[in-house]
Amino acid sequence: MPDIKRRKIEAQADLPDYPDWLARIFSSRGVQSTKELNYTLGNLPAPNLMKGTQLAAQSLAEAIANKQRLLIVADYDVDGATSCTLMMKVLRAMGATHVEYLVPDRFKLGYGLSPGVVELAKPYQPDWLITVDNGIASLAGVTAAKDAGMRVLITDHHLPGEQLPAADVIVNPNQPGCQFPTKSLAGVGVAFYVLLALRQELRQRGWFEKQSIIEPNLGHYLDLVALGTVADLVPLDHINRCLVSQGLIRINQGLCCPGISTLLELARGQQEFYQAQDLGFAVAPRLNAAGRLDDMTLGIECLLSETKAGALPLAEELNAWNLERRAIQDTMQQQANTIVNKYKTKDLAKQAGLCLYSDAWHEGVVGLVASRIKDQVYRPTIVFAPADEPQMIKGSARSIKGIHIRDVLDLVASQKPHLLQKFGGHAMAAGLSIAKNHLEEFAEAFNHTVHDWSDPAVFENILWSDGALIPADMTLDNALLLEELGPWGQQFSEPCFDGQFEVYDWQILKDKHIKFQLEGNAGGILEAIAFNVDETLLETAFSRIEILYRMNVNRFRGSRRVQLLIDYLKPL
Repeated sequence: MPDIKRRKIEAQADLPDYPDWLARIFSSRGVQSTKELNYTLGNLPAPNLMKGTQLAAQSLAEAIANKQRLLIVADYDVDGATSCTLMMKVLRAMGATHVEYLVPDRFKLGYGLSPGVVELAKPYQPDWLITVDNGIASLAGVTAAKDAGMRVLITDHHLPGEQLPAADVIVNPNQPGCQFPTKSLAGVGVAFYVLLALRQELRQRGWFEKQSIIEPNLGHYLDLVALGTVADLVPLDHINRCLVSQGLIRINQGLCCPGISTLLELARGQQEFYQAQDLGFAVAPRLNAAGRLDDMTLGIECLLSETKAGALPLAEELNAWNLERRAIQDTMQQQANTIVNKYKTKDLAKQAGLCLYSDAWHEGVVGLVASRIKDQVYRPTIVFAPADEPQMIKGSARSIKGIHIRDVLDLVASQKPHLLQKFGGHAMAAGLSIAKNHLEEFAEAFNHTVHDWSDPAVFENILWSDGALIPADMTLDNALLLEELGPWGQQFSEPCFDGQFEVYDWQILKDKHIKFQLEGNAGGILEAIAFNVDETLLETAFSRIEILYRMNVNRFRGSRRVQLLIDYLKPL
């Protein structure tokens, strides 16, 4: 049972333009001045602060001037798709005449620039391979590319290993010696910075005037940057909030690429205001479905579409893939829950880290199931499925705050090097491959490593609240204000409040949601809804409840009213 705790404020922010309750919220998130809430592009650090951008800009400028062939090697998730699309669009707008892309088949070639990907690249005869959202761990792949006469530019944001690949240029804020102010950019953010540096280099060379090319405004592409940043769940520090905020402005002004607008309308309908959550929960799953079940080329082509007419059939196909993904995930989730329930009977407290596997599971969906199980048991969780390679299985890991999952895998690999064939990732998510006959030994090693290297306190499932609101504060104006002050997201969480309420009425929707009528101010009624509730709550008679909730604007047929979105619910 999770505990609700109220956030502590170490120092009250100096935010005279905001009411006290809102200033407390920002203070608890580390904001100390109004400057940190200014998301204009002028607040972004200069691209030359990122190690490698100047060399990358010079190399790409020479390649464009000499009409060399550029081949982008993308990843198969939304960050990879938006990074690839951004590179394709902007390089062409800058005058590159030979730009193509390649997305590895995740089921046959796995993640990153492998020697197998280099073989697929050879028919393109590229002068340059440009990786986006991958490459920092591709030692063998870069060597193979260099041996084949290709030059390699790596743009990535993942954590490097002990050895860097022998690429011609590496741009990654997490590489040793990089002084860029944030280490939290998504892959698409790194690609954006490379292109900023390239535009500056071409501008200094007088390229645009000489070629009679209109210098591209990179702000016009921030919808792609916003989508990739939100989808990859990187921390929304000030720099990432600037990128996402500016991208959302373009989306809400109707100035985004047809692929994004078509996917938004397909998932959410035409709305007057889209938020970061709409990108994360509506657009991203549909794009990811292509990479999970088939080929991310479909998603990239949708994003590359220049018209809605061209994007619509691709978006509809992505939507169909997403429906299939949901069906597969539901089946896997039920089976995983059965396994986890057995763990609970054995005493889950003894399991610091969980590993789950079934021969019937789909490797493209294991990450989603791992995320759900991690939330249920509040333990780092790895879900495995069979790989294409005989006797191999692939896993997707998800972690909790305070446990760096890639570092855990690194420790396992150093202690038992025969177990992990390959792995990589972030603090909160990682991917790995192991031999099937090593699963039991790996699961034991993973559990012990998590246990030995973690503070027991991290396993306490705490739900953080920004305090209580009086009913007079639960207004439409305040809900609209919270909307406008976003983007909210990873490590800059949307304000969440706790309270106890009398229940006037409730209604079960679609056998899994509950809609409440709660006590409000001066005898009024507050609407609240809890999505995907535990089955036991569906049979409960409610009279009074304790909830953790967010204030939301419910828009319906031109009307707007405040609605509470319930994140946690306990009958009293």
